[in-house]
Amino acid sequence: MAELRYNPLLDDWTMVAASRDKRPDMPKDYCPFCAGSGKVPDDYTVHLYANDFPILSTNPPEPDDVGSELYQVKPSYGICDVVLYSPKHNAKLWELPQNHIEELVELWKSRFQELEKDENIQYIFPFENRGAEVGVTMPHPHGQIYSYSQMPLRMRVELENEKKYFDKTGKNLFEQMVADEIKYKDRVLMENSSFIAFIPFFSEYPYGAYIVAKENIVSLEEFSKKHISDLASMLKALIGGFDTMFERDFPYMMGMYNRPLNKAEDKNISDYFRYHIKFFPPLRGANSIKYNASSETGAWAAGNPRRVEECAVELRNAIERFTNGKQ
Repeated sequence: MAELRYNPLLDDWTMVAASRDKRPDMPKDYCPFCAGSGKVPDDYTVHLYANDFPILSTNPPEPDDVGSELYQVKPSYGICDVVLYSPKHNAKLWELPQNHIEELVELWKSRFQELEKDENIQYIFPFENRGAEVGVTMPHPHGQIYSYSQMPLRMRVELENEKKYFDKTGKNLFEQMVADEIKYKDRVLMENSSFIAFIPFFSEYPYGAYIVAKENIVSLEEFSKKHISDLASMLKALIGGFDTMFERDFPYMMGMYNRPLNKAEDKNISDYFRYHIKFFPPLRGANSIKYNASSETGAWAAGNPRRVEECAVELRNAIERFTNGKQ
């Protein structure tokens, strides 16, 4: 059974795939992403891998007959990719050479260009889950790309507010955010010619870093060689800084935000949107978790237990230690 179920309270769709509860816990002596597994090439740098237990597919089954006039169901159309960062089972992204990380960004770009050809796809979302704290059971370095046939609620709400801000002020919200962060300075983590990283004023996570394009680009397909190089170096430094801060593997959820697809009304999206990456790290200290409890989950009332400006200093100093150490 796999389907999309409509939530009338949120005007949103829940992805349901009962078969995913059959995903096995991998034995300690086997990894399907390592060379010799029979699942991947014997030699690769980065590799696109079809998810073995996809929650979405291009040939979805017919939904179960459980719906009603209120409770609508739809086929769970979409695509679920796995992106392998390295053939080394315990590699960390910041350990990879610059040109290796550039190949990863190139893969994200080329896959976006391929996926956007599917007229049934509305949004392409590259992401990564890192660490047991966010539920990861496969330590081999990897991320994923989900391609949705329905616009996810968060993206829809954010785009609506970005357009609302442009209609009211004539300004791109991301350009204004970058200007405000540069003016204030204390929340800025690092920058290069193409991107700026900061912990935003409103972050609900103590170390919830954003990476925002400085130029008016809205998706990976617009990346030049310079953008690819600059994003690779920034990811290396930021994630290296994360791990340096508490001298441990730093868990996070990372999402990459591109323009939506196949929507005529978004033809002027560069007026109000910009390519960016968000990190959602659960740590509030070296061994302390910032849990989303009843207020955050039940009311969507975000709460941050730390002062962002103090966290930005800690993370910025860690990035500098990592960079100066040339790790």
